Amino acid sequence: MIKRTATEEVKVLASQFKAIAIVGPRQSGKTTLARSVFADKPYVSLENPDMRNYALEDPRGFLSQYRKGAIIDEAQRAPELFSYLQQLLDENPQKSQFILTGSINFLLQENISQSLAGRIGYLYLLPFSNSEAVEASGRSFFH
Repeated sequence: MIKRTATEEVKVLASQFKAIAIVGPRQSGKTTLARSVFADKPYVSLENPDMRNYALEDPRGFLSQYRKGAIIDEAQRAPELFSYLQQLLDENPQKSQFILTGSINFLLQENISQSLAGRIGYLYLLPFSNSEAVEASGRSFFH
């Protein structure tokens, strides 16, 4: 796995916020980064139709499975979760409880920005930088 320069930034956010959102374009490495930095956390993908339906139909029940936190991949698929997530974050002082990944547009949804204001740190992850590519392969994108 290629070491991302964003790894250290995610760790800093993890020490400051109760939740972290890793957002960016498709295939930029959001899930890989989240799973590598937070390997001890349960992982759930809302791309899975069964999990997404459960999260949409019973947000409280869905989140009750993850009282100690989790990585919720493609979080924008169930925006109803964010109001319930706010309560969980407020009840527990622990940092970096939930790691949310998703597309950039999910940050623009009003219910997310209002529900999680002050509780969540954001990292915008772009595809590999030239320096990351050079470190991984010994070659630049520009050759």
